[in-house]
Amino acid sequence: MTEINLSKPILVTGGSGYMASWIIKLLLEKGWNVKATVRDKSNEGKVGHLLKMGKEYPGKLELFEADLIQNGSFEDAMTDCELVIHNASPFKIWRIKEPQKELIDPALEGTRNVLYTANKTQSVKRIVLTSSVVAIYGDAIDIKNTPLGIFTENEWNNTSSLNHQPYSYSKTLAEREAWKIAEEQKQWDLIIINPGFVLGPSLTNRIDSTSIDFMLSMINGKYKSGFPDLYFGIVDVRDVAMAHVLAGTKSSVSGRHILVADTLNFFEIVNILKKTYDKYPLPKGKIPKLFVYLLGPLQGLSWKYIKLNVGIPIKFDNSYSKKDLQIEYTPIEKTLNDHAEQIVKSGLLK
Repeated sequence: MTEINLSKPILVTGGSGYMASWIIKLLLEKGWNVKATVRDKSNEGKVGHLLKMGKEYPGKLELFEADLIQNGSFEDAMTDCELVIHNASPFKIWRIKEPQKELIDPALEGTRNVLYTANKTQSVKRIVLTSSVVAIYGDAIDIKNTPLGIFTENEWNNTSSLNHQPYSYSKTLAEREAWKIAEEQKQWDLIIINPGFVLGPSLTNRIDSTSIDFMLSMINGKYKSGFPDLYFGIVDVRDVAMAHVLAGTKSSVSGRHILVADTLNFFEIVNILKKTYDKYPLPKGKIPKLFVYLLGPLQGLSWKYIKLNVGIPIKFDNSYSKKDLQIEYTPIEKTLNDHAEQIVKSGLLK
C-alpha cells in the first residue's frame, strides 16, 4: 500500500508528447500541481499547448528541460515529487535508419536516468512507467505460443531484436531494465502501463506522432489503394491517460497492465470510419499477402515481418486493468471518430 501525498507536485516526463499531454491535462483538471519535462521550453510549436494549459491553471504547471540520455537532467524536475510518471520514450516504427541511436539508447538510457534519479530523490514513492503491449509480444504469430491463445501480462516479448522489430525491442529492454532497478531498492514501487495502439484526438495539431500520422494517412488518401491484413489492439489516448493517473494515485495497484479496448483488423477500422467519413479517400481493399511480399520492402516492411504478422489475428486480455485500475474503456467507434474529427477540424488535410 503506497499513499501518495497529492499536495506534492507530480512529475510527467515527455510532457509535450501526444499521450503525456492528456495525462497533464487530467492531472490539472483534478487541481494537482504538475511538473513536466520537455526537451526545449522555447519551442513554441511543441510546448505551446502546455503554455496554454499553464495559463488556464495558474501556478499549477511548471516546465523543465531534460534529455533522456543526459545523466542528471531530471534531478531539478523531480525534487519534492512523490509520484513520477515516466512517459518519455521514442515511438517510431517506420523509416528507422539507426535503431540503436533512434530507439534503443533513448528508451533504455532514459529509463535508467529517470529511475536512478528517483533513487537519489528521497521524496519519490511511486513510478508509473509507460511501456507497451510490444513488450509482451513481438509478432502476431507469437499468439500461438500463449497457453490460451490470448496475450496476458504474463507474457514477455522474446522475439524482437535490433534488426527485427527494433521499436518493440526498445520497449522490452526498457521495461525489463525498470523492473531490475525496482527490485534493487525499497524506496518506491513500480507500476507498468502496457498500452496497445493508442488512437484518439490530439491536444495539438502536430503530425510527428505515429498515432496521429496513422489516422491522417487513413483519411488523406495515402492508403487509398489498400492495406495489408494487419490486426491492431486499440485503446483511446484518453483512457491511457486516465490509467496513468489511476495507477499513480490508487494505493493498492501493482504490476503490469495491458490497455486494449478491443482488437480490430485494418478493414474493421475502415468500415467504422466509412459511416461518417466516406467522402474522404479511405482505403479501398485488402492487399493480398503475395503482393505485400512484393511491395512491402519498398514501404519498409521486411519479408520476415510480413510472414509473421500479415493475416494473423491477435487477442488481448484486458481484465486485469479493469480490476486493478477500475478503468472503463471508451468504445472503439468513438475513439476513431473523435480522432478523425479532430484531424478534419484542425485543417491538417491538404
